[in-house]
Amino acid sequence: MHPAPSTRLTSLAAHRPFLYYVSGRGFSEFSYQIGTVAVGWQVYALTHSAFDLGMVGLVQFIPSALLVFAAGHVADRYDRLRVVQICQFLQALTAAFLAWGTFAGWLTLAQIFAAMALFGIATAFENPAAGALLPVVAPEGRLQKATAVFTATWQIATISGPALGGLAYAAAPGLPYAVMAVFWLLSGASNGAIKVNRIVEAAEPPTLASLFAGVSFIRRNPAILGTISLDLFAVLLGGATALLPIYAHDILHTGSWGLGVLRGAPAVGALLMSAVLARHAISRRAGIRMFQAVIVFGLATVVFAFSRSIGLSILALGVMGAADTVSVVIRIALVQLATPDAMRGRVGAVNYLFVNASNQLGEFESGMTAALFGTMPAVLLGGLGTIAVALLWMRLFPTLRDVERLDEAME
Repeated sequence: MHPAPSTRLTSLAAHRPFLYYVSGRGFSEFSYQIGTVAVGWQVYALTHSAFDLGMVGLVQFIPSALLVFAAGHVADRYDRLRVVQICQFLQALTAAFLAWGTFAGWLTLAQIFAAMALFGIATAFENPAAGALLPVVAPEGRLQKATAVFTATWQIATISGPALGGLAYAAAPGLPYAVMAVFWLLSGASNGAIKVNRIVEAAEPPTLASLFAGVSFIRRNPAILGTISLDLFAVLLGGATALLPIYAHDILHTGSWGLGVLRGAPAVGALLMSAVLARHAISRRAGIRMFQAVIVFGLATVVFAFSRSIGLSILALGVMGAADTVSVVIRIALVQLATPDAMRGRVGAVNYLFVNASNQLGEFESGMTAALFGTMPAVLLGGLGTIAVALLWMRLFPTLRDVERLDEAME
């Protein structure tokens, strides 16, 4: 007999390693979301260029692409907690540099891009190591619900971060970066409090075969390959968030606070959906549910493209966030449950490369498309492209489409 939902949630709330893990990841995401508003608004204020907004994503993506295999190997070979802490302290120092330069008035566009590259390097190593820790810090048999609770906490930070970033920027352009530095320090401290006994360090030597073992593992598993690549291509095309400063400034005619609200709207929808999934796990037709969620994401993107009302825009973004959460929970649970612990860092590194490509490279794609065709056509084409990719992937990956359950007995 399975415990009642309330009992299962209580067991998560009483598990200290999981609580510290969620706190650390939440603080880190809080800092990142503050930065999306502060950097986007500052870059657009300096240049009024959609291309430069897209470049913010590109300079973060390049380090992830170059370091993906090294980062995965580091996550499997060394203490994952220490790897995560080092990355978060590096991010805190970088945010402090941005705060100093902005307050003093000497920060340039090139220096902002350099700082974004440092964030990209830190993130390249942090994400695989932190992702591989989730099955370790979650109680046995609770991974899918732990993923939903973690996602809800992450989305709370995602909601609060953009709003605080917009308000802080309105008060002083350098203030958001100072807040980011503090939160990354708190994140590192939270991870330092985690005590676990199940971290397995790989003993194999750093050969080329072991370095690329994550790619080989994914290629042998069609369901994982389809899941990861679906996220890459669908969100790559449907990522309109890089253009939110343009929508806020030129189309919806609001200020930095309004941009923060728009950035937080997807997280509101995601938080509501996370609360549902934390109580009611996806127990059947998991594969088709993920495809349906991606299609809804694309349709909501189309609505957002045509919207000239801030209320409708917020609603469309909220639906996008809710749909994306369904896809995220299924994807994380499927990948983690099907991957042995000794391989989770390397598989996670490839997964996060695809995630970063869909988000950060998607920002570059959106900026380039907007510069060529205009803002609204760029978002519209992205939404339609997302729907087309979901329909195509249903035919290309029938194994993924036919996944029925995310059975936690696979742990």
